[in-house]
Amino acid sequence: MTKIRHESIAPTRTQRLAPGGAIDAHRHDDHQIVYAGRGVLAVTTSAGSWVAPGTRAIWVPAGVVHAHQAHGELELHLMGLPATDNPLGLDAPTVLAVGPLLRELIIAYTHTPDDNSPERTRLRAVLLDQLQASPQEPLHLPTPTTPLLRTLCEILLADPADPRTLAELGRQVGASDRTLSRLFRGDLGMTFPQWRTQLRLQRALVLLAEKEPVTVVAHLCGWSSASAFIDVFRRTFGHTPGSHPTD
Repeated sequence: MTKIRHESIAPTRTQRLAPGGAIDAHRHDDHQIVYAGRGVLAVTTSAGSWVAPGTRAIWVPAGVVHAHQAHGELELHLMGLPATDNPLGLDAPTVLAVGPLLRELIIAYTHTPDDNSPERTRLRAVLLDQLQASPQEPLHLPTPTTPLLRTLCEILLADPADPRTLAELGRQVGASDRTLSRLFRGDLGMTFPQWRTQLRLQRALVLLAEKEPVTVVAHLCGWSSASAFIDVFRRTFGHTPGSHPTD
């Protein structure tokens, strides 16, 4: 069994990870805000995965075992907060929208982790105010707990472009679409189309970070056309894949 690294204090710092680089599973006694100023960041826990481009940050509560994965050249900004200081009132990992001001605040704060000046204290206060005002984003891909659903989801994880309906997939795993629909709602808290769209969007973020062309990403992730992919991507992230902020 892999030993889970335990850190009492969540670090505040900026670090770079090469494409494919990772930080193995660990946990902190503190809360942590994780932000990719460049590249795309994936955070994985036993409950699922969260993928965030440069317009999103991930809140990781104290005590949650998590691992980081870099896609593209990753500039990682980490900000620790004491467990007693939970300005967001969140007890589960959550993706938060990051606007231009919050982005600059996070970058400035994590570039000077050893500065204890009054100016830094004021910077932190403004940063936390901005975080509290940040909309939460439903960009979580939950991990199934039931064996039947896990088998089905592994088929789609291997090929997000698989076009089969739930009934067609059900014939492969030996269950009706009604049973599977009930499991998706009960186990994962979302419908099958919602889960598959989340999967495809997460895979698209990774491929875009790896510099794949938009048309290729659309095809590999199961959209019928590049325009259909661009429409879903824009509605989810607020910008087009061509202007994806990974540089």
